[in-house]
Amino acid sequence: MYVLVCPCVLNPDLRARGITSDKDLGAFSRVIERCRKFNIDIIPLPCPETLYLGKERTPGTFLERLNTPEFFSLLTALEQEVRTIISEHGPPLCILGVNSSPTCGVDTTYFGSADAPTPEKIQDRGVFLKKFPEIPAVDVTIFAKYRIYLAAPLFSEAEKWFNVQLYEMLTGGLFEVYLPQEIGDDTHCRDTGAHARIFKSHMAALHAADAVVAVIDGSDADSGTSWEMGYASALGKPVVAIRTDFRMAGHHERVNLMLEQSSVVVGSKEEIVPALQEVLGNKMGDSSSV
Repeated sequence: MYVLVCPCVLNPDLRARGITSDKDLGAFSRVIERCRKFNIDIIPLPCPETLYLGKERTPGTFLERLNTPEFFSLLTALEQEVRTIISEHGPPLCILGVNSSPTCGVDTTYFGSADAPTPEKIQDRGVFLKKFPEIPAVDVTIFAKYRIYLAAPLFSEAEKWFNVQLYEMLTGGLFEVYLPQEIGDDTHCRDTGAHARIFKSHMAALHAADAVVAVIDGSDADSGTSWEMGYASALGKPVVAIRTDFRMAGHHERVNLMLEQSSVVVGSKEEIVPALQEVLGNKMGDSSSV
């Protein structure tokens, strides 16, 4: 399993001068870490802009800097290089692009306008990624969102078993999962010091998470899970809730309306990964991939 990656993710110095922010660097780092955690090989794409304009270039749009016969000839040659890689390794999981790039944007690119005095960003792939329409493309800032907090009741063997099933399914989908039942003593024997340590760990994990998956089965959703869902919602984090319980809270409510309105509710564990892909902005279609 491998991904084709825009080379600036591995070497930000390849980007145009002055455009790389700390947020960009954080996303690049998390992309590399996600690949390391799940044994995904990284194969860098060639960088058309660097090869054509050099490393010390200033930012510019496609029409301003790259709309030449020479650059199109370069793109054709680079496409053949990448096609050779694909023929040798098989289809990649995806291409990891960098939005706004004139060559490697995923769904937005600084294309420019012959009529407008200011650069125009359009909704489209960059000109290099457009060479590979059959390969799913994901922006690095989306691929970097893979940390999941699993909020669920954990007071019986059945509950903990179901949580483990969800954990294994999510990690199989290349998500890193925080499983609260693994943090400290989960019996009634805990003292107040243990309570404080567990609370602190859960809070840190909620803040670090990119999304929350919550189990809301039962005649009423577990109170701790409900609190974690509400806290995540207040933090602006997406929540996917699973309810396999057929009981309804009202004529138009599967569960308490505050939980239902602050989350995407699914009815089976098979729906969780596609729902996560949707709320995180990663629409790759195959639920076995990110």
